[in-house]
Amino acid sequence: MVSEQVPFGSVLREMRQRSRLSIEKLAEASGVSVRAIGDMERGRSRVPQRRTVAALTTALGLTVTEQEALLAAARAGRAVPTDAMTAPARRLEDFTGRGSELARLKAAAEQARSGAGSSVTVVSGPPGCGKTTLVGKAAADLADAFPDGCFTVDLHGVDAPMDTAEALLKLLKALGVPDRQLAQEDTQGRAGLLRALLAERRCLVVLDNARDEAQVRELLPGVCRTLVLITSRRPLTGLEDVDRLPLSEMTEGEAVALLRRIIGPERADRDAEAVTRVAELCGYLPLALRVAGNWLATRSGWDVDVLVQRLADEERRLRRLADGDVRVEAAFELSYRQLTDQAARMLRLLGLVPVADMTAAYGAALTDTDVFDAEDVMEELIEAGLLQAAFTGRYQLHDLLRLFARDRLSREETPDARQAAEDRLRTWLLDTATVAGQRLSPEHAVPPSLARNGNALVRLDSPEDARAWLDSEATAWLAALRDAAALGDHIRIVETVRAMTRFADLCAFWGHWTEVYRLSSEAAAALGDPGPHAFHLNQHSWALSFEGRYREAVERADEAWECARRAQDLSQQARALFHASWPHGRLGETQERFDKLRAAADLYEAAGDHDGWVAAMTGYRSCLRELGRAEESMALHERILAFLDAPDCRINGYVIKIHRARAIGGLGRDHAALGQWQEAVDHIRTGLLQLQQIGIPGMEAETLVELGKALTERKDIEAARDCYRQVLALGDAAGSHELKAAQALLGSLPAADPAAPRPGVEAGRTA
Repeated sequence: MVSEQVPFGSVLREMRQRSRLSIEKLAEASGVSVRAIGDMERGRSRVPQRRTVAALTTALGLTVTEQEALLAAARAGRAVPTDAMTAPARRLEDFTGRGSELARLKAAAEQARSGAGSSVTVVSGPPGCGKTTLVGKAAADLADAFPDGCFTVDLHGVDAPMDTAEALLKLLKALGVPDRQLAQEDTQGRAGLLRALLAERRCLVVLDNARDEAQVRELLPGVCRTLVLITSRRPLTGLEDVDRLPLSEMTEGEAVALLRRIIGPERADRDAEAVTRVAELCGYLPLALRVAGNWLATRSGWDVDVLVQRLADEERRLRRLADGDVRVEAAFELSYRQLTDQAARMLRLLGLVPVADMTAAYGAALTDTDVFDAEDVMEELIEAGLLQAAFTGRYQLHDLLRLFARDRLSREETPDARQAAEDRLRTWLLDTATVAGQRLSPEHAVPPSLARNGNALVRLDSPEDARAWLDSEATAWLAALRDAAALGDHIRIVETVRAMTRFADLCAFWGHWTEVYRLSSEAAAALGDPGPHAFHLNQHSWALSFEGRYREAVERADEAWECARRAQDLSQQARALFHASWPHGRLGETQERFDKLRAAADLYEAAGDHDGWVAAMTGYRSCLRELGRAEESMALHERILAFLDAPDCRINGYVIKIHRARAIGGLGRDHAALGQWQEAVDHIRTGLLQLQQIGIPGMEAETLVELGKALTERKDIEAARDCYRQVLALGDAAGSHELKAAQALLGSLPAADPAAPRPGVEAGRTA
């Protein structure tokens, strides 16, 4: 038996020679590199890890006694230096989720081992997102694939960054390079030696918590079969030929699963709703989740809802996400301290943004700079891991980081400075919303001063630009409108909301118009002018109708009529009657609807309001049809079209297209009322195509339902089925009434015949 005092390299050489294997043959059989075996036998490298020894014993075909001897020599020769590097001591036993990320790191390992891809992967993300834990889990899972060793260096990038030279020494010592050889090399020489060693070995190197590119550049190998995993709060975009894995918060399912593992499945399942709420309040951030889970685990007799109540207070949430010396706030603070003054101020002010994601224009408005300067500063925040690039041109601030930013804002900015920033943001949002709304209404000229303000940070050169901005920033400008209402800024509210009338027509089912027009009606009432008050009350009535609140809609229209009468505004009187007619119809009050539509048409005509007259006449036609007078309705068709085609018609743009589409569709409904199904289908489909080109989902859904009914009567069941499915595909944009109608009509159709041909162009967008 070989003595345990004999150096491991000598024992290995003796056993290899006894097995009559060359170093090359042993390397091929074990998977350990030729260089590594040679260094071990000559005593030039440290004793390998147990899995490497196991691979060698299997390749040598040793007896049980010989295996014990080789393992004993390894144990005796394995000195443990004070700076020994091991995998990060993270709690991997309850590691949860991150399946796709682990799969990517496994694929990176396979590419590195085969030499088919990059040997370096940068895992980056905001503080507390679990970068080190993820890489630690990957290193543990992949260790057997790298028989020449796994090494970890904590570079302390956010507290006390380790010098590159020190990191080089740690790695070279871990790889077995003797001190005498290290003393002969300068930093460049040591970097070259590290690359040479890694080029001939299969190792896994974790460079944890890197500060920047300069700190790790000399630590990276060239083309080799070693895998290097770097974690950093920064994406390290200056590094070339590396793979990147951006990490953010967990999914809701992963977050709940992590809490469940920490506090135990029985307790988690008992308070499942509260556990889900805790995960949400933690922003699905792994560090926050672990702190919350540990807090619950040490209070096993408490209900989870107690923690929900503690975390619900935004002002105290960050301070309560602490477990011993582990504090979520402290993780954010480390990155915050490294920011330039400009970036730190930008982060503080971004905490005022009321939406989840934003453009650089928000940063510019808050800091009173131009977009390009704001974008540069926000990119610094991305580099620091404190802001995320959500998608093209937009940025996202994590919920907990927003609370951190607001806390720093209250500590480091004066109340006057905060108020000024809030005012700048609100003014910019409402000015831009006003300009964008007026861009959709060519008949309304944009005041030059407002046009300059509204266009300073975003491009609103076309109606398409305007609608896109109003759509994408709806949550933000609505929040600004609420703030203006709280401040009593009545004039601004009335002006902004008045400008968005056309946008409301285009996005009738947005879901917030009732609130918008309630705020503007209250503001107009406070100003004491019955004319504007009538307009906003009319719009409020319209919005209530779209929400199915028909009786309230009639009441609001009646209030509008009284205001308009006092203002002697015929057009608004007509609008009040017109807006009351629709809810009357929904309530089954057909005669009331008929009377108000006829009166509205007369008032519109007297006021010279062409747009209103056509809308009232279209509704009047529909009412005639419902009263069984389809022939009279059909007779009005030519009159409406002649009016729209007249050279002096003042209606233009997309509005006249809507009227024309509805007139043609109405003719189809007249034919349907008379049982003329082919003519009905032809005209309704023509009107549908025109509406689809304009892009108004609510009207499109209504017309699709009517087309489906006509197709059903014509026995084109599959084409009708396709119509109803298109309505359902529109989702909330179709409106609840049409969705319910389509669902019911679809269910009433006979089962589909598998042999029946698809409807093709019979109904829908390809018609």
